[in-house]
Amino acid sequence: MEPITTIEMHTAGEPVRIVTAGYPPVPGETILAKRRYAREHLDHLRRLLMFEPRGHFDMYGVIPVDPVALLNNALFDVEYDEMVVVTDIDFYSMCEHHLLPIFGRAHVGYVPAKRVVGLSKIPRVVDAFARRLQVQERMTRQIADLLDELIEPQGVGVVVEATHMCVAMRGAKKHHSQMRTTALLGSFEASEKTRNEFFEAIKD
Repeated sequence: MEPITTIEMHTAGEPVRIVTAGYPPVPGETILAKRRYAREHLDHLRRLLMFEPRGHFDMYGVIPVDPVALLNNALFDVEYDEMVVVTDIDFYSMCEHHLLPIFGRAHVGYVPAKRVVGLSKIPRVVDAFARRLQVQERMTRQIADLLDELIEPQGVGVVVEATHMCVAMRGAKKHHSQMRTTALLGSFEASEKTRNEFFEAIKD
C-alpha cells in the first residue's frame, strides 16, 4: 500500500518524518475510509504533541532541555584520577521510527583528568537525551560525546540496555529481548585494563 500521508515534526532541532501507511485491510473497506482513518490518527497525534499537559510534552521532547547547560553549572576542579561510575540510571524514551516506548538502564563511567561533574548531573544528562524521539545507538553516543567534550576526562564509557516496545508488542514480538549499546572513548577504548574495570563495575 502506498503511504497515505506524512507529517513532519521537529524534536530537539532535528526533523522527524512520520509516515502513516499499511493499515490492515478490512473486508469491504473503501479507500476513502482508510484515508479518513489516517487523517484521524494523525490529527490525534498532532493534538497530543500540541495541547496535552507538560508530561506528554516532556516525554516526546517537545520541551527542549539543553544538556550542556545542565553540566556547566556543576563542574569542579578536583585532583582525582580513578574511575567514576554511575550505574543503573533508569530512563524512558520514545522510538522515533514507531512512536513506541523504549525503556531501560544506562551505565556511565569516566576517568577524570582535570575536573569532575556533580553526581546528579549524569542521570540528568541521560534523561535530557532520552526524553525525545530517539534511536538508542545515537543516544548512547550523544551521552559519551557530551561528557567527553565538557569534562575533558582521560576517557568515557557508556553502556545502555533497553527494551523496545516496537519489538516486544509488534513485528517480531520478542517480549524478553533487550538491546545493548556501548560507546567507549579515550582510555576506555585504548586500554583493555580500563575497559575491563568498567565492564566489571557495571555487572549485575
